[in-house]
Amino acid sequence: MQRAVNTLKKFRVEFGPSRKDVLTFTNQLAVMIRAGISIQDTLEAIAEQMENRKFAVIITDLKHRIESGESLSQALAAHPDVFNNLYVNMVAAAEISGSLSLMLDKLAEYLDQENETRSQVRSAMVYPIIIAVMAVAVTIFLLTFVLPRFLNIFAGREDLLPRPTKILMATSMLFRGYWFVILPVIAVAVGGFIFFINTPAGRVWWDKTKLYLPIIRKLCRSLYITRSMHTMGVLTGAGVPILDTISITAHVAGNTQYKNMWLSVQEEVRQGKKIASSLNRYDLMPSSVIQMIRSGEESGTMAEVLQDISEFYARELRHVIKRVTSMIEPIMIVAMGFLVGFIAMSIILPIFKMSSLVVGK
Repeated sequence: MQRAVNTLKKFRVEFGPSRKDVLTFTNQLAVMIRAGISIQDTLEAIAEQMENRKFAVIITDLKHRIESGESLSQALAAHPDVFNNLYVNMVAAAEISGSLSLMLDKLAEYLDQENETRSQVRSAMVYPIIIAVMAVAVTIFLLTFVLPRFLNIFAGREDLLPRPTKILMATSMLFRGYWFVILPVIAVAVGGFIFFINTPAGRVWWDKTKLYLPIIRKLCRSLYITRSMHTMGVLTGAGVPILDTISITAHVAGNTQYKNMWLSVQEEVRQGKKIASSLNRYDLMPSSVIQMIRSGEESGTMAEVLQDISEFYARELRHVIKRVTSMIEPIMIVAMGFLVGFIAMSIILPIFKMSSLVVGK
């Protein structure tokens, strides 16, 4: 038993820090720095308590880098796979302003909201996926185990069978006779699709498709707008330069269409244009959002306006998730019912037809 436990512990070491680990680290760092503990002692204490040993090694490296003369932001930048540009830039801005603990609190709040948003989106897709898997499983069961039992009844009377029953019988024989070909073909098709959408061209196509697919397009747009506005609001409030803010927003937006939009906006802002006027050229942002950004630019309250927009769209995203879920559920149930009903009627109809011919004789 102890050997099995040790094996599991060794297996856990292979995993890097999760988003939850980074959030916990940020919260602990903020609390201990606020309490007046030096950064080196804080990092040492957190590393000792960290369950994820890979993350503990990274935190220890942060401590050594700071002891060698680097700032916290410079040490964090040495681990871009754990601490992204947003994290590093907010810490760098806090070091300049002398408000590190306050900025870490804001970072923790940002990370917590990002995790909550991801959790909401994933939860919204769980039920439809379960229904889809059940529909496929029931269909395969009926075609491979139930339907063949009726084939002997119809043997020799194929000319009397309605077309749906013939199609169903052909499909059943195909599944039973060539399952060893069909399963690899399906696996290759799914794997090929996943590989394609992870290529640069495939990613662009998939990101554009998600913005125009029925039902989920509203969910996707709300998600990307919420993430963009929240990121910009946090960075602007932290005092990060606007060009860096837009660049970071582009890379955390989560969609290549929004990323390209923000990078174009960054270039135009670099040339002296306003953010709102640059966004007007795209249909990815609602006109109401652009108008509010324009008001923030003119009044000098950009950070507050962006925060208001992000809070509004965070609430809107929750409502959209509920609406999308409420729409997908009945659609999946109806589709499953139609599929099973079609199979059942394809079996029952010829039985009734043959019974009527026997009675007529």
